[in-house]
Amino acid sequence: MNKRFLLICSRPPYGSSAARDLLDIALTCSVFEQSVSLLLMGDAILQLLPEQNPTAIRQKNLNAIQSSLALYDIESIYVDAEALRFHGLSAETLLLKPQALEPDALQQLIREQDVVLPL
Repeated sequence: MNKRFLLICSRPPYGSSAARDLLDIALTCSVFEQSVSLLLMGDAILQLLPEQNPTAIRQKNLNAIQSSLALYDIESIYVDAEALRFHGLSAETLLLKPQALEPDALQQLIREQDVVLPL
């Protein structure tokens, strides 16, 4: 039985394993043919910035893993519109071309899921 999984990350892309863990969980769920959506809130939206170079802090670039999400049929990527405004970004400039959602739409997205996993 397929379930709808929403994986939510609100942590910055580097400094912890949260962003990488989110991607690992997403890929694992997809391998088992579950419907997976990602929601990035707060500083987590920074992981979608193009051309990151985290080698100076001895971290692996997340962009390579992110670019493979479509191969696993993970195409529903959402970002918090308030976080975009806070960071002075737009969804069009980010990798994976996420859909920006306002607070009411975020709550609706969460209510529609079978499983919600915040990281």
